[in-house]
Amino acid sequence: MTTDHGLLITVSPIPYWPKVQYPTAAHFWQYCFCVTKPRSLIAVVDDEESIRKALTRLLQSAGLDVETFASGARFLESILTRRPDCVVLDLHMPVMNGFEVQARLAESVTPVPVVIITGHDSAETHDRALAGRPIAYLRKPVDDQTLLDAIKLALAHKRTS
Repeated sequence: MTTDHGLLITVSPIPYWPKVQYPTAAHFWQYCFCVTKPRSLIAVVDDEESIRKALTRLLQSAGLDVETFASGARFLESILTRRPDCVVLDLHMPVMNGFEVQARLAESVTPVPVVIITGHDSAETHDRALAGRPIAYLRKPVDDQTLLDAIKLALAHKRTS
């Protein structure tokens, strides 16, 4: 094994196995001890199943863990046991709308960054949502890269707060 100076590390974990090359010592140790960073958990709260499925595919392809919820009430129940790193939240849902969910999250001891998505944009909706201080306010249909950038910003915000 050599140091981390751009040299490849060649290791044969078991004598009769073929040798495996690792670009750095960090890669070698990650292999040996299965050390991985925990993936960020993103909650998607939207009453439309097609939106939940599409966002799940997108976020998983970006290396994020995803939990989906068809209602704000179910989401709020879930955070008692598992708190997400970011919430992608639809505003217009039956029973408990996104504004109510956003307000409850803001009241919690450890707030969760929120990315708002809505298909019913108006000046009133926009102003009311921004009063809850979301990381981003996006209109449906949401551009994939714009949403991923907003989530990245939310995750960075969570780490610094």
